[in-house]
Amino acid sequence: MERPTDQPHAASLLAEKNESCGIVYKKTTGHYDVRLDGRVLTCTLAARLRGPVDPIAVGDCVRLAELPGTGAEIAAILPRRNKFSRRSAVPMPTAHAHEQVLVANVDQVIPVFAAANPTPKWNMLDRYLVSAEAEGIPALVCITKLDLVQERDGSIQPDLLAVAEEYRRAGYPVVLASAISGAGLDELRDALDGRISVLLGKSGVGKSTLLNALEPGLGLRVNTVNEVTGKGRHTTTSMEMIPLAAGGAVVDTPGVQEFGLWDVDSDDLAYFYPEMRPFLGKCRFGLDCQHHEEPGCAVRKAVTSGLISPRRWQSYLHLKNLV
Repeated sequence: MERPTDQPHAASLLAEKNESCGIVYKKTTGHYDVRLDGRVLTCTLAARLRGPVDPIAVGDCVRLAELPGTGAEIAAILPRRNKFSRRSAVPMPTAHAHEQVLVANVDQVIPVFAAANPTPKWNMLDRYLVSAEAEGIPALVCITKLDLVQERDGSIQPDLLAVAEEYRRAGYPVVLASAISGAGLDELRDALDGRISVLLGKSGVGKSTLLNALEPGLGLRVNTVNEVTGKGRHTTTSMEMIPLAAGGAVVDTPGVQEFGLWDVDSDDLAYFYPEMRPFLGKCRFGLDCQHHEEPGCAVRKAVTSGLISPRRWQSYLHLKNLV
């Protein structure tokens, strides 16, 4: 598998092209909102680009062509510097999975998980992080609804602090936030400033609530978690890049209940766990080691000595059986 390489920022791609190039900010069925020279144009897709899978993602840099009397259409998609994808769901046994590009040309991925309500599934977070690592996109972990796990004296439940420390030790910045108390919001604003970020998470984790708290007036609809099922209600129904007043933009994605990895080879998986990288190639069986039950495994030794989280190692083994 080829490792990601540095590519020019989306803005520099536009600078090299003519004025008929813009950035896709929103997509709905058959229509795309493209920002071009301070304007927003609703465009269709040229017939020759259409296929069974929509080739356009929010964040794409595109070249437009004017259609006499009917507006504009997307005539070409410029090269992407990165993309964040997942494996599509397969509705029928006869159907084939395909790549579903959620967003393109982003500066960072921000998985958002609720500290409680709904109960966080940290293995899902690991899938997001592996996908970001595979594309070379920096990731920041945001754990919101912090107010739900704070004690009366303001302290945070130890289990959550242990999880946050686990990801920090793996190399990821972690923000503990609450739209109710305001905790972590300044830190999150600083992280978003001047960057194109994509927020990911299941329905009900509080992505839209968090954005409303960060920038009042965004007008994102908010619903609560279903008290019977414990599942979140969808509030974001389409992909949209939202400009921020301080600079940069954020893509709020519809709630993702499942997230399958795309184009991640089982043999490469350990590389996408940053805390495992220093030990790869140092096992008795070298790069052929699966880091499971092999004797002389440097990764397993790092787990037993406390250098690698046992839960993250178990997450790796579980995910390895799925890719």
